[in-house]
Amino acid sequence: MEEPLTLHPVKLYVYDLSKGMARRLSPLMLGKQLDGIWHTSIIVHKDEFFYGSGGISSCAPGGTLLGPPDTVVDLGNTEVTEEIFLEYLSSLGESVFRGESYNLFEHNCNTFSNEVAQFLTGKKIPSYITDLPSEVLATPFGQALRPLLDSIQIQPPGGSTFTRHNGQS
Repeated sequence: MEEPLTLHPVKLYVYDLSKGMARRLSPLMLGKQLDGIWHTSIIVHKDEFFYGSGGISSCAPGGTLLGPPDTVVDLGNTEVTEEIFLEYLSSLGESVFRGESYNLFEHNCNTFSNEVAQFLTGKKIPSYITDLPSEVLATPFGQALRPLLDSIQIQPPGGSTFTRHNGQS
């Protein structure tokens, strides 16, 4: 007799790195309203997983110096076990989501959250998050700032670099 599948909740934590400044200043600087500068992470199997210039990291939910998220999006449930998920993260960390692959506009925390959300639930994260870089770059100010912004590396403090829980890295 087969064991019933266990469902694990999957959440998206959304943080505004600008702490409200984007909402106030974007109309003046970009000529369009932005509600925030988004950093996201995936919460599953009792941990928060995110990607930055240091690679894939994990912590207790809300455990980075960013504090509690501004928004929590329920992405549904997954049947993926913790063991399979950690294997998957390990392979991502060794290939697509290495620290040196980080790019603020094209390969960032939101790219990671979107990929992991689809693996776990088959759902993408909200488009207002994934479309933000192209919205910024579509403005003259965004284009002017691109060389500077391309050099920015973001790694929220408070997490630890992801390693396999059984001691392998």
